[in-house]
Amino acid sequence: MHQDDLILAIDGGGSKTMAWLAIRDDQGEFQRIGAGRSGPSNARSVGFEQATANLDLAIDTAFEDADRARTTVASACLSLAGADRESEQAEIRSWAQQRQLTRHLKITNDAIPLLYAASDDGVGIGLISGTGSLAIGRSATGATARCGGWGGLFGDEGSGYQIGIAGLRAVARAADGRGPQTSLLPRILERFQISSPSELVPIIYSEQTDRSSIARLAPIVFAAAESGDAAAAAIVESAAEELSEMVAVLAQRLGFADAPFVFAVTGGVLTQQPGFAERLRQLLIDSKLQPMLQRIEDPVAGSLVLAATEC
Repeated sequence: MHQDDLILAIDGGGSKTMAWLAIRDDQGEFQRIGAGRSGPSNARSVGFEQATANLDLAIDTAFEDADRARTTVASACLSLAGADRESEQAEIRSWAQQRQLTRHLKITNDAIPLLYAASDDGVGIGLISGTGSLAIGRSATGATARCGGWGGLFGDEGSGYQIGIAGLRAVARAADGRGPQTSLLPRILERFQISSPSELVPIIYSEQTDRSSIARLAPIVFAAAESGDAAAAAIVESAAEELSEMVAVLAQRLGFADAPFVFAVTGGVLTQQPGFAERLRQLLIDSKLQPMLQRIEDPVAGSLVLAATEC
């Protein structure tokens, strides 16, 4: 059983998954009727089984919110972190077919919809900084390019995860006497309700402490920086420089160097730290670029636009 008027949009990242269910009217316009939320659906981070379980949960919750029984929808767009490559998309497609999710399916990474949430034509540069980080751009000719997104081991610069790791390293150096004293030490000890830096080892290396857990330390680093802590301020500035470099590279590559361009940002780091997003904008202006900053709280709105085009 399916319904020709239903559209499903998914935005899945390293920390959470959002699902929107919408209905299309006779004029082709669509209206959201349900929303669902669950845990991370980046299969690279949490594994395919957990990722698809969270996709299912978010979808189920969206149908429940709409007071409808779950059914096959007319079209769907799944915008997922860690779903850039054909092999990854093939796994998702197979799962979607088994679940009878939709008659028309589009799969993208979690950055492309950000552009469509910010502008009708999807032209500009989008930047995600949440658990991970990624910049993606699309020109007026439809050319796309990306920068970053290499994952936590050798990428994700400027992300919540890397800011959290940098904060932990500053704590370790301060505890050893190899680095300057920093208020990050007592702040992070308080966060975990422990009294000694050595107690961090079993906590941080526990199987229960994943990348998103580390990323949740980023607000502590920002708070310390705002209070004047030099070590924390250096971490924040380094993160801003890394992210601005990603955007600057795409601006040159896609022809945005000499004209204003939509600069859409999302992810917990950039939406919850407006001063940090503004610092990024200023760094880009200092590089002679002309970004038009837009903070996007719900990039899943762009996924909905893309899902509608599949009908």
